[in-house]
Amino acid sequence: MSVLGIELRRSAAIGAALLALVVGVAALYLAPGRWSQGWMSLTLTTKEYLLLLWPLALAAGAWQGRREHRARVGELFDTTPRSPLRRMLPVLVAMGATVGLSYLLVVVAGGVRVAPIAAYFPPDVVAIVLVDAFSLSAACCLGLGLGRLLPALVTAPALAVTGVLLVFFTAVMRPDWLGAVLSPAYGSSQFYPFQTVDPRVTGALAIWMGALGLTGVLLLVTRGRFARATAVLPALLGLGVAAAIVPRDEGTLIAPVDPVARELVCTDDAPRVCVTRVNANVLDTLAPLARDGLGVLAKLPGTPTQVHEDRQVWAESDNLPVPDDDILTITVGIDEHGGLAHPASVATRIVLSLGVDGTAECPRNGAVERAAAYYLLGREPVSDVGVIPGMISEEPEMNAEAVALWRGLRDLPAAAATSRVAAVRAAILQCRDSTGLLDR
Repeated sequence: MSVLGIELRRSAAIGAALLALVVGVAALYLAPGRWSQGWMSLTLTTKEYLLLLWPLALAAGAWQGRREHRARVGELFDTTPRSPLRRMLPVLVAMGATVGLSYLLVVVAGGVRVAPIAAYFPPDVVAIVLVDAFSLSAACCLGLGLGRLLPALVTAPALAVTGVLLVFFTAVMRPDWLGAVLSPAYGSSQFYPFQTVDPRVTGALAIWMGALGLTGVLLLVTRGRFARATAVLPALLGLGVAAAIVPRDEGTLIAPVDPVARELVCTDDAPRVCVTRVNANVLDTLAPLARDGLGVLAKLPGTPTQVHEDRQVWAESDNLPVPDDDILTITVGIDEHGGLAHPASVATRIVLSLGVDGTAECPRNGAVERAAAYYLLGREPVSDVGVIPGMISEEPEMNAEAVALWRGLRDLPAAAATSRVAAVRAAILQCRDSTGLLDR
């Protein structure tokens, strides 16, 4: 323990860990909206930041690995009766443990903010975080070995740049299963709130990182060209084993779904409003807003009486749920504080849909639908820009046309105007073009 304590004080271990901690926490809190949705969102965001942290750990190990060469004591230490492994064990433990611990502290720093608002803790989080921390320890070990093998001053910065390129380009390489094996940042792109990382991908990464770390240890403690050449064998064997267990299915690799996080949590009373379990913390805020929208739609016959969060996954296009005319699905967004994003738009979005889930296969007339929806809302149509989240531009002529149609509806008797709006909704349901339905 005294030797380990000396290594902690005199090696680059504490400095590297502190640097990784500062970089990780700073990256998290510069963009809190990216991980405010819950524990898995935080986990995937920190996993993405391995693009910075993994090369940093690799470079820190390389810098430490050239210590004996820098001090010119390599030949002196080689004459001691202690084996190279026993001599190097303290620095391996010091570097690997502290850098791995720094990653866990980055997750904890984000968890302090997530814990009070998160409604669901996915069990996969524990394994993913531990393997990611282990990957940083493995990077340190590999860096130590490479730093001892190539003890030049330029080795550490060169490995830092190389590490960034490797982590990034292996994460996006094809086929996907190879990227899942090679890159510690693979699987961090977030597509759905109920996303996870498949356990087989996590297991394959653990095997590959362990093999890389063992290769680094062998490079650090072996002598002679032949012995160092054989140090690559663990990496090759680990790559083979990891490739054998990693899944090949594209949907499983790119954006697997946590079925528990995807389950619906609903209000007890009607009209029923449901969100996924991972977003259950915003149900109380969403419910009255969604009910306001349903109340406006109720002016038309046969409109939906329930609002559900959209749970459709693009990778499951061959297994889509059967449409239910009584249920309207909406996208539920989470703001950077973990609350409901854009609450003022919820009722408007529901009414603008006219109670019909959108489809790209049917002809749609945006001006007609907007005029019909704003007639139900009782106010003049406005551009979707600034009203609908994600809408950044539209043709000005569209809203001008909608306003003209809306004024025509407003001049009609209420029963006649409502009948025309109902005809627009019926056309959408029947996949017919609604153009001209408000002109007569």
